[in-house]
Amino acid sequence: MKLQESGENYLETIFLLNQKNGSVRSIDVANELNFSKPSISRAMRILKEAGFILMEKNGQIQLTEAGYHRAKAIYERHCLIKDFLIKTLQISDDLADKDACRIEHVISDETFEQMKRLFQKE
Repeated sequence: MKLQESGENYLETIFLLNQKNGSVRSIDVANELNFSKPSISRAMRILKEAGFILMEKNGQIQLTEAGYHRAKAIYERHCLIKDFLIKTLQISDDLADKDACRIEHVISDETFEQMKRLFQKE
């Protein structure tokens, strides 16, 4: 399923919060992204319907296998693009992080794979 940029950002945020805290609730995502609870609830419903997350009765959000793989791939893109911007273009860490967050959603698979190959040679 094709996700919009916002859906990919939610998945990536859930992935990172789970790595950091061991568990994730909707309020954690809302606080991390500085979005309202109703916005997060709607997004979580969409991700659940798409098969990317499970919502437990206790409020915990779990990534499905598909959700985990998608979120991990998005985060991999983010990290590699950020590193590319810092190491190749000498962009500041903060700006590279912000730019990588936008670029990760629009870069083609072909371009991303070429960036990966370039970095693997180093």
